[in-house]
This record gives sequence, structure tokens and C-alpha cells, in this order.
Amino acid sequence: MTTLPERDPATVVRLGLPKGRMEAGVRQLLADAGVRVAAEARAYRPSLSLPGFATKLLKPQNLVGMLAAGSRDIGFAGADWVAELGAEVVELLDTGLDPVRLVVAAPNDLLRDGRLPERPAGRSLVLVSEYERLARRWLAERAPTAFFVRAYGATEVFPPEDADAILDNTATGATLAANGLAIVDEVMRSTTRLYANPRALDDAGKRSRIDGLVLCMRAALAARARAMVDLNVAEQDLSRVVGVLPCMREPTVASLHRGSGYAVRAAVPRADQP
Repeated sequence: MTTLPERDPATVVRLGLPKGRMEAGVRQLLADAGVRVAAEARAYRPSLSLPGFATKLLKPQNLVGMLAAGSRDIGFAGADWVAELGAEVVELLDTGLDPVRLVVAAPNDLLRDGRLPERPAGRSLVLVSEYERLARRWLAERAPTAFFVRAYGATEVFPPEDADAILDNTATGATLAANGLAIVDEVMRSTTRLYANPRALDDAGKRSRIDGLVLCMRAALAARARAMVDLNVAEQDLSRVVGVLPCMREPTVASLHRGSGYAVRAAVPRADQP
């Protein structure tokens, strides 16, 4: 059953959910944490099965701005856009979802020993990006005479005719490679994270609800990183098996029927976890 927000707006935590590629991962994480998101098709104001929260769907770039302005108390966004916008927000949780790298990339034919020439063909280098703040910072350090162009949408289409290099995010590098671009430098790494407006954390009532949500999501992420292992062990092997189990605490051990050995249960790290 969906719980409606409380009547007093001042007590409600205003949560921003990301619209777009981050949306499915965040919704699944909330579901794993026991929080159901309910929304009609094309609706921008879903409800949560959690009292005291009011939600809204926003593009991550816009969500960061709303957090900084204070119209949202907490919200999910990429670390790249927080850095790009220079937003004064507090990071509450790194979900590890949607990992990307912000990189500078250029056509292979333009590079000299893997580096960008400062003045290709005797003119200023041209770099295109949606990330103006980060791009200008990179250019100031690496190519101060370069010319910056603000992009809207896909950047890999610009080189080589309209730009020499781009600064963009990439998950695998496949799109860059498909367009004949090679990575020149890595600017930063980004994942989906939960941020808060600092003033929201100063409100004791809101802080309590926010902390509770973060705790549930941390537990869900911890559960994803582990698998439950059940095995039966002969009595003479119990000490040796328990000694090598990579569990967080002591495993659960129970005697089997008729004393034929022990049933051992432990939560162990998944093989694909670092």
C-alpha cells in the first residue's frame, strides 16, 4: 500500500529521482531496500511506500541544480555533474551504479606519440564538450591556447571535421572506438550517488528519515556483494572449513540429524566483487 506524504510540507523529505539511464538502476536499488516506487506512465511525481517523502523525476543535471537551490532535499545524480556544476551538496551514498569515466578523446590520426598537438595544422586546437566547466579547467592546464565549443548532445560526431577533440563520459569506450577516437586523458570517474542539500541535514526530523533511507540502501548494496553458501561438513573437517570461509562474522553451524556432521551457512563475497 502506498503511503501518502504527511500533511505538513515542512516535515516532508523532498526526494529527486533521476530520469533517463540512471532511473532503472536507482528504482531497483530502492526496491531491494524495501522501498516501492509507484508512478503512472509519463508521470513526474511518483509516490514511495515510505512515509514522509515526496518524490519527483528530474534529469540528473537539473536535479543537481535543484539540490543546490534547496527545492530538493536529497536526490540521485552522477558525480560528474556535481563536479561540472560546482554544486555545494553533501554526498550521502555512492551506489556504484552506472560507472563511467570522463575522458578527453581525439582521432588517432591527430595524435603525436599519444598526445594532442597544441596547434594542429598551425591553428588553435578545438575541443567540444557538454561539460564546459571541466573542459575549460582541463584546457587551462593542458592546452591554454585551445578553443572551446559547448555541445548539446552527442559529441563524438564532431571530430575530425568540426573539432579536434572531445571531453565526454564513457562506460566501455566502444562508442569512441567505433568513431575512430582514442582516449588521450582521464579527467575523473563517476557513479550514481545520493546527495543532500546541507540545510536538509540540519533539520532533525528530515535527517532521521534520510538516515533511515540511506541505512536501508547500504544494507541492500552490502547484500548484493555477498552470496549465501550452505554446505554439509563432516565433524572432523569442521574446524578446517570454518577457518577458510571468507564470511563477515562467524558462520552459522548446526548439527545434522543423528550427529552425522554439521550444516554450515555463511554469507561470502561474490567472486566478481573487488
